[in-house]
Amino acid sequence: MNILEACESPRLFAPWFTKNRDAYATWFAFLAALFGLPMSDDQLATFKHHTGRTEAPTEAGSEAWLIVGRRGGKSFVMALVAVFLACFFEYRQYLAPGERATVLVIAADRRQARVIIRYIKAMLTKIPSLALLIDRETADSFDLTNSVTIEVGTASFRSTRGYTYAAVLADEIAFWRTDDAAEPDFAILDAVRPGMATVPNAMLLCASSPYARKGALWDAYKRHWGKDGTPLVWKATTREMNPTVRQSVVDAALERDHAAASAEWLAEWRADIEAFVLRETVEACVTLNVTERARANGIAYKAFVDPSGGSNDSMTLAIGHRADGKAVLDATRERKPPFSPEGVVSDFAALLKSYGISSVTGDRYAGEWPREQFRKHGIAYVVADKPRSDLYRDLLPVLNSRTVELLDDDKLVNQIVGLERRVARGGKESIDHGPNAHDDIANSVAGLVSLLEPKQPAPTPYSVAFTSSGGGRSSAYSIRVGGNDPYETLDRALAQSTQR
Repeated sequence: MNILEACESPRLFAPWFTKNRDAYATWFAFLAALFGLPMSDDQLATFKHHTGRTEAPTEAGSEAWLIVGRRGGKSFVMALVAVFLACFFEYRQYLAPGERATVLVIAADRRQARVIIRYIKAMLTKIPSLALLIDRETADSFDLTNSVTIEVGTASFRSTRGYTYAAVLADEIAFWRTDDAAEPDFAILDAVRPGMATVPNAMLLCASSPYARKGALWDAYKRHWGKDGTPLVWKATTREMNPTVRQSVVDAALERDHAAASAEWLAEWRADIEAFVLRETVEACVTLNVTERARANGIAYKAFVDPSGGSNDSMTLAIGHRADGKAVLDATRERKPPFSPEGVVSDFAALLKSYGISSVTGDRYAGEWPREQFRKHGIAYVVADKPRSDLYRDLLPVLNSRTVELLDDDKLVNQIVGLERRVARGGKESIDHGPNAHDDIANSVAGLVSLLEPKQPAPTPYSVAFTSSGGGRSSAYSIRVGGNDPYETLDRALAQSTQR
């Protein structure tokens, strides 16, 4: 029985489609393409539209990529494919005695993982013939009697190693963010692919709504969309995959934020987001095998803190000094939530004093709270004069010129590399971490580097005199020019004088 037949069977998956089977027509075309099944004329036309290809596949693919807008039904279909692959295929011939084949579903976060596990549990437990296969059930996995385990987890390249995979299904792969890898999508795929090597019909299915033009999803789209005979890439809007989503919802989202809504609902790549800095650039500033520098006599140290209330974000601290024309990072600290803010301030204050530091700079977080707490320990809290985005913008030329010496800290490097440059409406640019990502250590280090950089003197204003002639008359002008960009100021003044 193939997957489309299973979806039509009243004893299997048909009850999941009885309410509005027509709404899943595009999904059935995708499943036919994924498993190399015969297509109707309508399905073939749908296939060509969403893949840019001319020839339909004649056998199941080993790798496929789904680029579909939000609420398009990706998580449900991932669960359906996971259950089908686990229950309808025989893998024991490829396993050693005692070995199990794993069908792994990787979600972007725990919330998404819970959604998928609920779908899987419903299919396994509410279909009597499949319920008989359940040998053991845990919060995030099902061991089946056919030596297959269905497991749902969150993105981590370390926890995905060491398995034999019958299938790996990657949900919302464009939004995977971890502190243990700068590019977690590539790192996790590199970790799981060897585990699929000994199962001939193993399948990799990656699905997500699109995001920035970077990462594994963008790479697959760029290399394979519209090309016959390569890994399948399927691209569709939300309503093309799920017509029950109201057009008014999509229109309202587009009106609020066209760039974001185009990605989330229309499956278009965002052109307003790009990478902040290359990994090679950051790694070139790392002092290898140095994780902390002890205090040295005769050096004036400075510090920057990124406060937190202890519930959601980490609270971080960076200490450093300036030497030989470079900003040198000496120590960092991070306390992950949950924690007592007062206790962390006490620990940070002790470290500051060990470096001879009597004041620390930080942002305006929580008003007076950080200042009061540090004051209790004899440390003055100075409010930074620049917001986070400006600190990152100032960090970039320092990284490019290699005038900073960073500690050998993978999390710090990954957070800096994971920063994104965004252009909002009106052309305003900002720099921040991506969705589901963190930048707490990077923020404190960027703030520290800003403190250590020599202050540039304010540009000296000067006058420019010129004459203009026309209509038989000549006029003399004197314009006072200054600021950070005197040429821009002069151009603006000249334009105004010309209008006069």
